[in-house]
Amino acid sequence: MSQLHEKIASGALARMGLLDEDAIAAAAALVERVSGSDVETVRVLFADQHGILRGKTLVASALSSIFTSGVAMPSTLLLKDTSHKTVFPVWSDAPDIPGGMTGAGDMLLLPDPATYRELPWSSNSAWIFCDPHGKDGATLDFSPRDLLKRAIARLAEHNIALVVGLEVEFQIYAQVAQKLDHGDATMPGQPPQTRNLTQGYQFLTEQLYDLVEPVLDDLRRQCQALGLPVRSMEIEMGPSQFEFTFDPADPLTHADNMMMFRAMVKETCARRGLHATFMCKPNLANAAASGWHLHQSLVDMTTGENLLVPPAAGTITDTASGWIAGLLEHARASCLLTTPTVNGYKRYRPHQLAPDRIQWGRDNRGAMIRALMAPGDPASRIENRVAETTANPYYFFASQILSGLDGLNRDLRAPDPVETPYDGPATQLPESLLSAIQHFENSSFYREVLGDAFVDYLAFIRRAEWDRYHLTISEWEQAEYFGIY
Repeated sequence: MSQLHEKIASGALARMGLLDEDAIAAAAALVERVSGSDVETVRVLFADQHGILRGKTLVASALSSIFTSGVAMPSTLLLKDTSHKTVFPVWSDAPDIPGGMTGAGDMLLLPDPATYRELPWSSNSAWIFCDPHGKDGATLDFSPRDLLKRAIARLAEHNIALVVGLEVEFQIYAQVAQKLDHGDATMPGQPPQTRNLTQGYQFLTEQLYDLVEPVLDDLRRQCQALGLPVRSMEIEMGPSQFEFTFDPADPLTHADNMMMFRAMVKETCARRGLHATFMCKPNLANAAASGWHLHQSLVDMTTGENLLVPPAAGTITDTASGWIAGLLEHARASCLLTTPTVNGYKRYRPHQLAPDRIQWGRDNRGAMIRALMAPGDPASRIENRVAETTANPYYFFASQILSGLDGLNRDLRAPDPVETPYDGPATQLPESLLSAIQHFENSSFYREVLGDAFVDYLAFIRRAEWDRYHLTISEWEQAEYFGIY
């Protein structure tokens, strides 16, 4: 063990200052543990800008090398849109290339031993998550985990910690055809053909749960084996739509958990011949939109006191008021972080248990922010219902911390709560991804707290997706014009 410790301590990562003594000890302990296990391969992964896991698979005997030298990975993985196309001109000297990534050179992955998980659905294989750095070890402005860590640290300067709970909706379908013909290998690949596992619009129906219990049991057991704090498995509103909820945890832990959950669900279902999707609103007959509801409470780091517990019925604390006000003020600009796809904006419709405007209400599922706060209730919290389940969890959580903290720092006050969330003059949420890009680009707040480099980087990628979308000839155009003209 001491020899292994010395090897890691003298490696390139430690020399760059990327591993402190605790990290070196944790790395050595993990390598020793894996060497004595049945694990044969380790998938060395990182969350990219879209919340998609990417990486390489190493044989277990090579694990120590990732803690001595790191793992080299093409930097273009951080420059792609959701079609997997590199959208920045890496072969030119254009000034738009972030982080000196011209020439499609390498970046360096820094592994986090705390994220190591052996995979219950894939015998003899494991995961470990990493943070991307520059080749010189420098932190990248747009590294998702590091961006969230910086936001958490900002909040901690005020002796406050955020605690989050997750409600995640998604769909699982039976695969009719996988679309593996050569002509289907486009960018992005052609989607599979599917059919429902259950008929829909039978919300929380026992009979439907029993019908799909074998599938949901499988997913629940995988969650538990991975150490994810799963709390409930539910039949959601739409056909083949389900919801898993998770007990509260700190933001970084739950961001990692969300990455693990989405990947686990898709991989486990694929092995069953099923197709799981977290796409917000699939273009399938009668399909319902899926949302991601984020429960949030604020805790005094010294006393453990929940700062959102109101002193009396019908009131809210100054902390709750400021936090809600900050989330509302920056909601439109935050949508690029909470709702990052073209498809996600199809969910913002009235009377669909989703918000369409920026306001809050008390236990009101139509409002963007649902307040669940009562005197003496230690679980007092707010629930932000704005996000889609495709969101990069690190960016999403950072947006909540930074927006809420701005409300606290500026002593903002929340407006009155609403009872009729689909009526009245409240500001509308962005109606399209393009609108969200523009609000994000023009946000002096996000340029201050995240930096121009990050704002311009993310807006550039999302605009590339929007351009591909609106330049594509749609079925509506074909039906509207092809016959009449």
